[in-house]
Amino acid sequence: MTTPAVTVLKENLPQASLTYLVEEPYRELVEGNPFLDNVIVIQKKQNTKDFFNLIHHIRREKFDVLIDFHGGPRASWLTLFSNAKLKIGYKIINKRFLYDIKIPRSPKKGQIHSVENHVNPVKALGIHVNSIPPLLIPEAAKEEKEKISNFIRENKIEDSRILVLHIGAGNRFRDWGTDNIIALTNLFSKNPEMKIVLIGASEDKERAKEIIRKSKFRIVSAAGKLGLRELKELISRATLFVGPDSGPMHIAASTDTPLVIYFGPTLPAHFSPWKANATIIEKDFDCRTSCRQRECIFEDFRCLQTITPEEVYNACQYFLL
Repeated sequence: MTTPAVTVLKENLPQASLTYLVEEPYRELVEGNPFLDNVIVIQKKQNTKDFFNLIHHIRREKFDVLIDFHGGPRASWLTLFSNAKLKIGYKIINKRFLYDIKIPRSPKKGQIHSVENHVNPVKALGIHVNSIPPLLIPEAAKEEKEKISNFIRENKIEDSRILVLHIGAGNRFRDWGTDNIIALTNLFSKNPEMKIVLIGASEDKERAKEIIRKSKFRIVSAAGKLGLRELKELISRATLFVGPDSGPMHIAASTDTPLVIYFGPTLPAHFSPWKANATIIEKDFDCRTSCRQRECIFEDFRCLQTITPEEVYNACQYFLL
C-alpha cells in the first residue's frame, strides 16, 4: 500500500532517482515498478555482518531523502545510520529523535486509510496531492503469465467464469473457518458456469484438500503454488475475487476484477481495498476498535463469525448477473 506514494513521488519529482528497500519475498510487488529506479532486496533474517554491509551500502548511495514507511526496529536502525540528509518518518514513541520531519501516524479524530497514511510523509516534502492514485503492482513476467495459462488449461477452466477464493488468514481473528468456506462453495452449485480456484499459502494446502473433499462443487486448488505476481495474473483473469482482509485482497485491488471482502476485527476505513470495485461485508461491533487482534472479549470472534455464507454468496451475485 506504499505504491501510490511511490507514484506520487515520481510524478512530482520526475528527475529524482527512487530506491526502494524491501524484504524477501515481497520484491515481486515492487521489482518492475516503472517509477522505481533501484530496488534493494534484503533477507527477512540477517546476521550482524549482513546488516552492517547493508548500512554501508545505504551510506555509499548518499541519499538526499530517506522516508521510513515502516517504523519497525530494523527500519529504525537503518534510518539512524543511513547518513541521509533528510529523514522523514512517523511520530512513534521513543523513535521521534530518528527523524528530521515527523508525521502523525493517526489523526486526532476519525480514521485514515493506510494508503493515505503512506502518502503523508511524501507531502512533507512540499508535494501537493490532488488525488491519490491506485495501487501499482508490476505485471507478471512472460514465464509467469505462461504458468497461469497452463494452470487454467490443465484444470480445464479456460471456458468458465473463474472465482478466486482466498482460504487463508493472517491469524485466528481473521479466519472465517473451513466450514463457512465449504458452505459458501456449495452455494455456488447454483452457478454451474462458475469454477472456483482456491488460493492461499503453503500452510493452507491441507485446508484446501479438506474443502475439495467436502464440497459438492468442483474446485481447483492453487494454494501454495503461486508467486505474488502470478497471483495477480490469476486474479486479473478471474470474474470475481472473494476473501478476507489480507495481502491477497490488496493484490486483487490492483486489478480490475471485482471483489467481495468480509472484514472481522480490522476496519475498512483503514484497510479497505483501495480504489477497487468492491463490496465489503462487516458487522458493527464496538469491540472491533479495541481488540487489536490480541484478545476477543467474547472469545468467539463474532465480528467475523456472524457473517454467513449466504450473505457472502448474495453479495457475489451482484457481480455475476
